[in-house]
Amino acid sequence: MASKIYMGNMPELMENILNNLNNEISSLYSCALVSRHWCKMAVPILWQDPFSSNRSSFISKYFSSLGEDEKFILKECLEERGINEEFSNTLFDYARFLKVLDTWSLENKVRKWITFEIIDSELFHDTEIYHIINLLFKLFIESGAILHKLDLGFSKSLELKPEIFYILGENKQFFSRIQHLSLDEISDNNIESALALLKALAKSTMKISTIELNYFNSDYEPQIFHAIIYIIRSQKQLKLFSLVGEYPTEFHGVISALESQKNSLQEVILDNCDFSAEFEVFNNCKNLETLRIKNCATKLMKLLDYKVNTLEVVDCKIDTQAMTLIFEKSGILLQRLKFETVDDEFQEEPLLLEALKSFCPNITYLSIQGIMFSPQVVELIGNLQKLQFLSLWCDDVYNIPEEVLKIRAIQLSKILPLTLQYFNLGGTWLEPYTDILFNYCNAPLKKC
Repeated sequence: MASKIYMGNMPELMENILNNLNNEISSLYSCALVSRHWCKMAVPILWQDPFSSNRSSFISKYFSSLGEDEKFILKECLEERGINEEFSNTLFDYARFLKVLDTWSLENKVRKWITFEIIDSELFHDTEIYHIINLLFKLFIESGAILHKLDLGFSKSLELKPEIFYILGENKQFFSRIQHLSLDEISDNNIESALALLKALAKSTMKISTIELNYFNSDYEPQIFHAIIYIIRSQKQLKLFSLVGEYPTEFHGVISALESQKNSLQEVILDNCDFSAEFEVFNNCKNLETLRIKNCATKLMKLLDYKVNTLEVVDCKIDTQAMTLIFEKSGILLQRLKFETVDDEFQEEPLLLEALKSFCPNITYLSIQGIMFSPQVVELIGNLQKLQFLSLWCDDVYNIPEEVLKIRAIQLSKILPLTLQYFNLGGTWLEPYTDILFNYCNAPLKKC
């Protein structure tokens, strides 16, 4: 078996093995040196996401695949700035292996490469930098590369030439298999490039499973929102939707467009969002299992009425009534729960804990920060007989008499479920009682 793998006679098995090393760059490089067969399998994996690495020297490798006219023009441009780059032939057409593209990172790596090559990189003008970026973008499209992940961000001066959008129209396979789409900040003077790229994307793919809007600006031009809505509605199996804003109150129909994905959407992440009636659309999502909310308006929780498997509420004021309804609705389905609040955000804490204990006995992951170390907390944890992960950060221990705190620590240790494998005390609040916890604990902890 080993000899067959070494000789490359079992390429499918070997490719699976190497794919599991996709984050181990040094290991993949070593594999590429083993034999010609291994090299042919390792190199495409090494070059599917080169922009995520810290290095920038790889940029020049792409130049060898440019057309002769493009090489000539680029060589003249580089020589004028003191770069004597030789476009030697390479064993592989590296551009066609690309699967992950981040436009911010593309620009950043080109700038870093120029800085490395030129002592006084300020002599290199932005227009020349973006000429190189456009050359690379064109090369990726025409090489036959098929993206799986695309991160779009447009700086103030990054501009894609009209030629790029024409080539995209002729090579629709470039966007056809994208599964993960992230949209970052779009500068005001680059709306046209962003809009053209989003339109090309909408026409080419229906297989996106994850959409992340990492910088939602409610002041964008209406055409941007229309393009985003069109992309959302054109997908067949959108599973994860994430939106990070700056407390926008108007979402211009983007959230409402998720109605078209009500049968497939499984996870929603909302960060820094204000209240909007558009969020009611999530109540229609039949298969929504995971909800993560951070720095969002309290009213948002009152709007939600469905059951989930995973719930995270971070840096939000907890509305006890709304949360109790979610606990009751989710019931035995709720398995992962995370509360992280600051500045005593918990309101009517005993009622919240009682509802959690009564309705949700199947929790396996529990993380709570900003709660009192009360008898109700101890009782709740003792009731969760399937608990595997527990992170507990209590803020009021300095107000509890030492003898009472010691007794409560013993009670907590004794009732820790036998299923518990990980226990995080959240800082040093129970550090003086660590010995007590270990002496009385019967749970087979793997990490504490």
